[in-house]
Amino acid sequence: MKRFWMVVVVAASAALAGSAFAQMPYGGMGRGMWGGGMGPGMMGGGGQVNCPGAAASGQAATGQITEEQAKELAQQYADQYLKGFTVERVLPFTGRGGTMYSVELKGPEGQVRSFHVNRWGNVMPFGGPARRAG
Repeated sequence: MKRFWMVVVVAASAALAGSAFAQMPYGGMGRGMWGGGMGPGMMGGGGQVNCPGAAASGQAATGQITEEQAKELAQQYADQYLKGFTVERVLPFTGRGGTMYSVELKGPEGQVRSFHVNRWGNVMPFGGPARRAG
Protein backbone atom coordinates (compact mmCIF):
# COMPACT_ATOMS: atom_id res chain seq x y z
CA MET A 1 0.00 0.00 0.00
CA LYS A 2 2.87 2.36 0.81
CA ARG A 3 4.35 1.70 -2.58
CA PHE A 4 1.03 2.52 -4.30
CA TRP A 5 0.81 5.95 -2.61
CA MET A 6 4.43 6.70 -3.48
CA VAL A 7 3.68 6.01 -7.17
CA VAL A 8 0.55 8.23 -6.98
CA VAL A 9 2.53 11.13 -5.45
CA VAL A 10 5.29 10.89 -8.07
CA ALA A 11 2.74 10.72 -10.92
CA ALA A 12 0.82 13.71 -9.54
CA SER A 13 4.04 15.73 -9.22
CA ALA A 14 5.01 14.90 -12.79
CA ALA A 15 1.56 15.89 -14.05
CA LEU A 16 1.67 19.24 -12.21
CA ALA A 17 5.17 20.02 -13.45
CA GLY A 18 4.19 19.13 -17.02
CA SER A 19 1.13 21.34 -16.90
CA ALA A 20 3.17 24.23 -15.45
CA PHE A 21 5.68 24.02 -18.30
CA ALA A 22 2.87 23.74 -20.85
CA GLN A 23 1.44 27.07 -19.66
CA MET A 24 4.70 28.95 -20.27
CA PRO A 25 5.10 30.88 -23.53
CA TYR A 26 6.91 29.12 -26.36
CA GLY A 27 6.69 25.73 -24.70
CA GLY A 28 8.67 26.33 -21.53
CA MET A 29 11.65 28.26 -20.31
CA GLY A 30 13.79 27.41 -23.32
CA ARG A 31 12.94 30.50 -25.37
CA GLY A 32 10.10 32.59 -24.02
CA MET A 33 11.26 33.15 -20.50
CA TRP A 34 14.99 33.76 -20.78
CA GLY A 35 16.20 34.06 -24.29
CA GLY A 36 15.11 35.14 -27.68
CA GLY A 37 11.40 34.58 -27.33
CA MET A 38 10.40 38.21 -27.59
CA GLY A 39 8.60 39.35 -30.68
CA PRO A 40 9.13 42.50 -32.74
CA GLY A 41 8.84 45.70 -30.78
CA MET A 42 9.17 44.05 -27.39
CA MET A 43 12.08 45.29 -25.29
CA GLY A 44 14.99 45.26 -27.60
CA GLY A 45 14.45 44.86 -31.23
CA GLY A 46 12.37 44.57 -34.26
CA GLY A 47 11.83 48.28 -34.77
CA GLN A 48 8.75 50.33 -34.01
CA VAL A 49 5.72 48.29 -34.99
CA ASN A 50 2.33 49.99 -34.70
CA CYS A 51 3.82 52.89 -32.77
CA PRO A 52 1.13 55.48 -32.04
CA GLY A 53 3.73 58.25 -31.84
CA ALA A 54 4.67 57.84 -35.47
CA ALA A 55 1.06 57.80 -36.65
CA ALA A 56 0.02 60.76 -34.51
CA SER A 57 2.63 63.08 -35.96
CA GLY A 58 2.13 61.95 -39.53
CA GLN A 59 5.79 61.00 -39.86
CA ALA A 60 7.11 57.67 -41.05
CA ALA A 61 8.33 55.21 -38.44
CA THR A 62 11.88 55.83 -39.63
CA GLY A 63 11.43 59.61 -39.73
CA GLN A 64 13.56 61.87 -37.60
CA ILE A 65 12.84 65.51 -36.81
CA THR A 66 15.57 68.12 -36.82
CA GLU A 67 16.51 70.53 -34.06
CA GLU A 68 14.79 73.36 -35.91
CA GLN A 69 11.59 71.34 -36.26
CA ALA A 70 11.69 70.50 -32.54
CA LYS A 71 12.00 74.21 -31.76
CA GLU A 72 9.03 75.06 -34.00
CA LEU A 73 6.88 72.30 -32.51
CA ALA A 74 7.69 73.38 -28.95
CA GLN A 75 6.83 76.98 -29.82
CA GLN A 76 3.50 75.87 -31.32
CA TYR A 77 2.77 73.98 -28.10
CA ALA A 78 3.65 77.04 -26.04
CA ASP A 79 1.47 79.30 -28.20
CA GLN A 80 -1.47 76.98 -27.65
CA TYR A 81 -1.06 76.05 -23.95
CA LEU A 82 1.43 78.49 -22.36
CA LYS A 83 0.66 82.02 -23.53
CA GLY A 84 3.71 84.28 -23.47
CA PHE A 85 6.30 81.51 -23.27
CA THR A 86 9.13 81.38 -25.81
CA VAL A 87 11.72 78.74 -26.62
CA GLU A 88 14.97 79.55 -24.85
CA ARG A 89 17.09 76.46 -25.44
CA VAL A 90 16.96 73.23 -27.47
CA LEU A 91 19.26 70.44 -26.31
CA PRO A 92 19.55 67.26 -28.41
CA PHE A 93 20.15 63.89 -26.75
CA THR A 94 20.31 60.39 -28.07
CA GLY A 95 17.90 57.91 -26.60
CA ARG A 96 16.61 54.54 -27.58
CA GLY A 97 15.51 54.82 -31.15
CA GLY A 98 17.16 58.07 -32.18
CA THR A 99 17.79 61.70 -31.37
CA MET A 100 15.25 63.53 -29.23
CA TYR A 101 15.25 67.03 -27.79
CA SER A 102 14.91 68.65 -24.41
CA VAL A 103 13.41 72.11 -24.84
CA GLU A 104 13.35 74.88 -22.25
CA LEU A 105 10.71 77.57 -22.51
CA LYS A 106 10.84 80.85 -20.63
CA GLY A 107 7.73 82.68 -19.48
CA PRO A 108 6.98 86.39 -19.29
CA GLU A 109 7.71 86.46 -15.54
CA GLY A 110 10.89 84.38 -15.67
CA GLN A 111 9.21 81.00 -15.29
CA VAL A 112 10.97 78.06 -16.91
CA ARG A 113 9.30 74.94 -18.27
CA SER A 114 11.09 71.90 -19.69
CA PHE A 115 9.66 69.78 -22.48
CA HIS A 116 10.62 66.62 -24.29
CA VAL A 117 10.20 66.37 -28.07
CA ASN A 118 10.49 62.80 -29.31
CA ARG A 119 11.73 61.71 -32.72
CA TRP A 120 8.20 61.87 -34.20
CA GLY A 121 7.57 65.42 -33.04
CA ASN A 122 5.36 64.77 -30.02
CA VAL A 123 5.81 67.45 -27.35
CA MET A 124 5.51 66.32 -23.72
CA PRO A 125 6.10 68.34 -20.54
CA PHE A 126 8.72 67.20 -18.02
CA GLY A 127 7.30 67.13 -14.50
CA GLY A 128 4.59 69.50 -13.36
CA PRO A 129 4.21 73.26 -13.19
CA ALA A 130 6.64 73.57 -10.26
CA ARG A 131 8.99 76.54 -10.47
CA ARG A 132 12.63 75.77 -11.04
CA ALA A 133 15.21 77.82 -9.16
CA GLY A 134 17.65 79.79 -11.29
